[in-house]
Amino acid sequence: MNSSYRDRWIECTPDVLRIRGYYFPWGTKTVRYPEIRSIQRVRTGALTGRGRIWGTANPRYWANLDPHRPGKHTAIVLDLGRFVRPFITPDDPDAVERVLREHTGLAAVGDGTGRGPIV
Repeated sequence: MNSSYRDRWIECTPDVLRIRGYYFPWGTKTVRYPEIRSIQRVRTGALTGRGRIWGTANPRYWANLDPHRPGKHTAIVLDLGRFVRPFITPDDPDAVERVLREHTGLAAVGDGTGRGPIV
């Protein structure tokens, strides 16, 4: 299966989004594109994601494992219609956002300049 996007932790295939390192200890979360209700780009900061490489301090969001997150400035929050929303920091957020929009037909919410949630 060819990927539309792939880095160490995030993979967008023609059918699903795979978020590696989501479940303990190394489990992958697989999200079918029709499950995605909204896509939101946010800025990361010390308390808004950049300081956390895995997990959360906020029960509404879950950050998959990403040891390089402290050096990243943009995250994508996915609303899957559940209480917990995945918080991902792909190496190329523009490419992931583009692939997600193509597969879901959704417009992204936010332009990446708004502050992210406390994670």
